[in-house]
Amino acid sequence: MNTTSQGSDPWEVVFKQGLMSGEGGIRTHGGPKGHNGFRDRPIQPLWHLSEQRRNYILFCARSSTITPMQINEPVISSSDSVRATWAEVNLTRLSRNLQAIRAHVAPARVMIIVKANAYGHGLAEVAKTVGPQADYVGVAVLEEGIFLRELGVKAPIIVLGGIWGDQVPQYLKHDLTLTASSVERLEQIDGVAAKMGVKARVHLKIDTGMERIGVHYYSAHTLQEAALKLNNVEVEGIYSHFANADMSDLTHARLQLERFKEVLRFYEKNSLPMPIRHMANSAAILQLPESHLDMVRPGIMLYGVYPAAQVLRTVEIQPALAWKSRVVYFKVVRAGHPVSYGSTWQSDHPVRIVTVPVGYGDGYFRSLSNRAQVIIRNQKYPQVGRVCMDQMMVNIEADSGFNGDEVTLIGEAGEAAITAQDLADWAGTIPYEILTNINTRVPRVYFTEDKN
Repeated sequence: MNTTSQGSDPWEVVFKQGLMSGEGGIRTHGGPKGHNGFRDRPIQPLWHLSEQRRNYILFCARSSTITPMQINEPVISSSDSVRATWAEVNLTRLSRNLQAIRAHVAPARVMIIVKANAYGHGLAEVAKTVGPQADYVGVAVLEEGIFLRELGVKAPIIVLGGIWGDQVPQYLKHDLTLTASSVERLEQIDGVAAKMGVKARVHLKIDTGMERIGVHYYSAHTLQEAALKLNNVEVEGIYSHFANADMSDLTHARLQLERFKEVLRFYEKNSLPMPIRHMANSAAILQLPESHLDMVRPGIMLYGVYPAAQVLRTVEIQPALAWKSRVVYFKVVRAGHPVSYGSTWQSDHPVRIVTVPVGYGDGYFRSLSNRAQVIIRNQKYPQVGRVCMDQMMVNIEADSGFNGDEVTLIGEAGEAAITAQDLADWAGTIPYEILTNINTRVPRVYFTEDKN
């Protein structure tokens, strides 16, 4: 495996832990000017930085054009010690997943979705790795789009969420594609673009059954007609979103698709050029090939996780993220002695209990208490007692365990594996929530697989 190492110049850095990416490392920068763009220099874990260097980086970040909303001071200490809980991101798998998706949907284009810190994988490094391979990049909020532009991402970027207040000038300043969901918002975009002397690029959002943002499909013609009258807006695309494409019964998904196609007939009827049509999320990419249209929007499957247990697995993908920790304490607990808060678990015989320094303060849900499993020495063991904020306990029965033993929370060890879907099932949630809740206290370590 190719891991990260110390660079030669301690001052030419792109600070990543402190920016909204929440990543646990820095990439040494290749030039003396600014921090837009990357060179082929190694990523470095943040904990190798001295206090002086960390303060310098924070000073540079605060002195740059990045807005205060994008600054998030690191939670991890910058001392030489390495935290015993971390996440590993396999960048090779990430690229392979995108290649597999592209091959499956061809000739449709691919918009990679990197919202919510790239589903917990780290926005900056994911964008750098797969951004150049994508036709479009999708984010949820304006700040994510600005952050990517300031990192030097050149691909088209669309903000899929709603617009509020006076955000429109920031979209246009950073060359971001806007989502237009109403006539009023479309006219506002046109007015701002006229004052700035630019042409705004928009995608019209059609609500075909999600009841979130977007004009209702039965009223979409009003938005389409209004767009034709505006001189400073280019309708580059038009899209909708599935509510139930991950279900075994695709009746509602197919109804949504038909509603969207009916909206698209407006352009045919009026002999107008067809905008870029996109609707397929990860589940629809897998289960509804007729929905691929001109472009697809892979989210969670880009990261090697299927959107639900029951979806058809028509594309082979591999998880890019592994979440690990280490044993920090070992003890023998007598029969009848309960473990952790609330005394919710106890054994009727002596057992060996190890403590692992991860908890709900890191995003390992309290609802996993007495349900989850972990892997130690290639063997699965049950988590016991309530998960604490910073620690949890594991029952290894009479097996051996030592301080420093690696503990796999998500990932593979030998022939054993625990997936994000496993954690979601144990916690009563979905894998999306598992991944996006691994927070900034957990450093990300990036690597690529050896080619030979």
